[in-house]
Amino acid sequence: MKVAKFGGSSVASAGQFRKVAHIVLSDEQRRIIVVSAPGKRFKEDIKMTDLLIQLANKVTNGDSCDDVFTAVMERYEEIAEGLELSSEIIEKIKADLKKIIDNYKNEPERLMDALKASGEDNNAKLMAFYFNHLGHEAHYVNPKEAGIFVTDEPGNAQILPESYEKLKDLKKRTGILVIPGFFGYSKTGHIVTFPRGGSDITGSIVAAGVGAEVYENFTDVDSIYCVNPSIVDNPRKLKELTYREMRELSYSGFSVFHDEALEPVYRAGIPVCVKNTNNPEAPGTWIVAERDHKEQPIAGIASDTGFCSINISKYLMNREIGFGRKVLQILEDEGISYEHTPSGIDNMSIILRAAQLEGEKEQRIIDRIQTELNVDDIHVERNLALIMVVGEGMEQTVGVAAKATMAFAKANVNIEMINQGSSEVSMMFGVKEEAVNRAVKALYEVYF
Repeated sequence: MKVAKFGGSSVASAGQFRKVAHIVLSDEQRRIIVVSAPGKRFKEDIKMTDLLIQLANKVTNGDSCDDVFTAVMERYEEIAEGLELSSEIIEKIKADLKKIIDNYKNEPERLMDALKASGEDNNAKLMAFYFNHLGHEAHYVNPKEAGIFVTDEPGNAQILPESYEKLKDLKKRTGILVIPGFFGYSKTGHIVTFPRGGSDITGSIVAAGVGAEVYENFTDVDSIYCVNPSIVDNPRKLKELTYREMRELSYSGFSVFHDEALEPVYRAGIPVCVKNTNNPEAPGTWIVAERDHKEQPIAGIASDTGFCSINISKYLMNREIGFGRKVLQILEDEGISYEHTPSGIDNMSIILRAAQLEGEKEQRIIDRIQTELNVDDIHVERNLALIMVVGEGMEQTVGVAAKATMAFAKANVNIEMINQGSSEVSMMFGVKEEAVNRAVKALYEVYF
């Protein structure tokens, strides 16, 4: 059995629905499919999820929402008409949307989660209806029915362990099963969504639950590239990479895979194949437990912007027991997560997403660290980008770091910071945002 997940661009129009049906029906092992909400049909288009967020905001604010409601329905109607489906399914979708608004109009967080989830939910109903229309046995399976139970954290659901036992029952069912991605149900019966991009998470959970042979993730690229193709022209395609490498790359800015999505299949040891809905014959990229690193120790280079660094100096910092814990406690008190903490004997840097230091938070944190820890100097450095060089082969390869520093020097890029974890899966470099693309190109040249 294979579990196949189809992303937003794969289910954005009637033409894409036909491609999905062809792919599913061409392999009888593809018995369970997970679908996203309709994505962009063209570059300037708006994703269904963004329309639904607009709809939720208008309802919450008490504004007229007729125009956005109509826009949402028109997207589904266009798909249904293009597939020559009866109006019965569209009437059902319209009724479901109105019911969500009526049920949750006075609960903004619940309304937002339920409306966002409806994008996937209604697309799954449409997909199952289409397979039936083609004469094949297919069933829409609601996540509650499937057994996807999650924590009650709107917009940030985590799967509950007992879900995996319930998901096993899906193997007993007949026909093609169509499951909406992106959400599950809390124990109190509420719809709760995973973080954005969470259809990948659903696909991974379902694959692990049913013990699939392969988890196929269909998107709009032939394979995963070793670097962002918008930075480097025609970069090398990756035949395979490991779960740990993919996790590091997706966290660091690779948008192909949500960075939490691999955990269930990693635990279950299920290989993942990333394929192209528009070119299903292409071999794609395999994500596996182990790969041969000899030919290519580096798997990829990822970069992301929007970081800042809180730099702290204090003479004899290393002798002060509990110093680091106290700094991190101040961040925790302010509800701030950090990414890295490179340090020396008398200094410490905390790298975090700059958007977290909103309003008065920044000054409050600086004041607390200054007064509570009596530091010699503290300042915030903004406009930082992080670049990750990722590859499990680094550990056995001499000169990987030397190549990186040589590339930066050649490209005239100043390194603000370097950090390498003990696992030696990745090296992190901090540079100024305006230099990030130049740095990535230079790294690509030396490694690939």
